[in-house]
Amino acid sequence: MSAFKDKVVLVTGGSRGIGRSIALAFARQGATVVFSYAGNEAAAQETLGLIQSAGAKGEAVRFDVADSTACASAVENVVKTYGRLDVLVNNAGVAVDGLVMRVKDEDWDKQLDTNLKGAFALIRAASRPMMKQKGGAIISLTSVVGEMGNGGQAAYSASKAGLIGLTKSVARELASRNIRVNAVSPGFIGTDMTSHLGGETREKMEAAIPLGRLGTPEDVANAVLFLASDAAAYITGEVLKVNGGMYM
Repeated sequence: MSAFKDKVVLVTGGSRGIGRSIALAFARQGATVVFSYAGNEAAAQETLGLIQSAGAKGEAVRFDVADSTACASAVENVVKTYGRLDVLVNNAGVAVDGLVMRVKDEDWDKQLDTNLKGAFALIRAASRPMMKQKGGAIISLTSVVGEMGNGGQAAYSASKAGLIGLTKSVARELASRNIRVNAVSPGFIGTDMTSHLGGETREKMEAAIPLGRLGTPEDVANAVLFLASDAAAYITGEVLKVNGGMYM
């Protein structure tokens, strides 16, 4: 398959979990995939090896998405190296759970800076080369808790809800330049973050999902791939739920 042949994709937080699955999905479709990672060099190299095994070009870049200057430099380097940027996927995120009365300022700032400000900085940087190209696709990973809320996740939910507003506003701004801006909203997904859950807890989670199972990283990657593709050429400003019917 080569639906993204000659396309250049930047995926943040691509070293493992959902981000790795997204990076590999694009690689299998022929894209050149640049992905960021925060600090796990071994995981990043493993992802890079999988991209190359899929027959695609890849590059692992270490930077903190909470650093606006680093975000701008990353986009600039991608365009300088590969000549273009066709797809930006804002996947990097962090969660620090806690009841609202106990949330520390630094934990609030960390989640808003990484999950929301980071996506904004990357969109701001990517919009310029995409406008010159007269085309592009931007997909941000929000969350079911950004739509429905969740006790103990006030800061995380706020950051993910903010991504929805950011997506819709930027979609209106960039539509005239043929740049589509959408979001994917995963529900409970089976990743390293949920692998520790015990039998009873997992059963309760699955019982709350009409389809009766946790999602997979591939379920999310397929949604991202669709929104970035020509098959979604008339879709912008949309939030695509990938939650098994948990929240409709």
